[in-house]
Amino acid sequence: MDEIRATPFSAGLRRLCAEALLDGERVIWEGQPDGIARMIMWRFLWWLGFPWLLLTVVALRNDWVDQAAQPLVMLGVAMIAAPLVMLLQDLQTLYMITDRRALILRTAWGRRTVSQTPFKAMDAVFEILDIGGGVGHLNFASGRSTRSPDTDYTGRYGFRCVRDAARIRHILEGARAGKTRR
Repeated sequence: MDEIRATPFSAGLRRLCAEALLDGERVIWEGQPDGIARMIMWRFLWWLGFPWLLLTVVALRNDWVDQAAQPLVMLGVAMIAAPLVMLLQDLQTLYMITDRRALILRTAWGRRTVSQTPFKAMDAVFEILDIGGGVGHLNFASGRSTRSPDTDYTGRYGFRCVRDAARIRHILEGARAGKTRR
């Protein structure tokens, strides 16, 4: 998973990558989030959503709810769809480490965004939060807005749901120290 997967979104990510790189900037590593791991992390929504929809259908058939049915159905559908929407967003995301900075590129939902963190703006020590199955979050900056999808609730920012985060941390540390190779 250390390269961009061939999806309907890969061409747009490649174009955005070409636009985001500066003259002479060299890509050391690129990869995408593990969307399946993120879906599994949020599977509890399925455990809530399917029974919710079943109870809503039962309530509709027995005339227990009338005008409240539409919001109840929409809430159940949202709980079931949320992990799939996250997977689609992950398929439209590319993480990159260059010889100058770390980049997060997105083409999700028609919005092209480039988020960059130069090496000098990174924390002294990178943090890995293991989420299981060989997947983790690699945090390399603090104090960011929690509104970003790449920031946790404390403001720690980085690559979310990446496979072998320890190896990627090693690559990022090497790039920051100037010991780079593709």
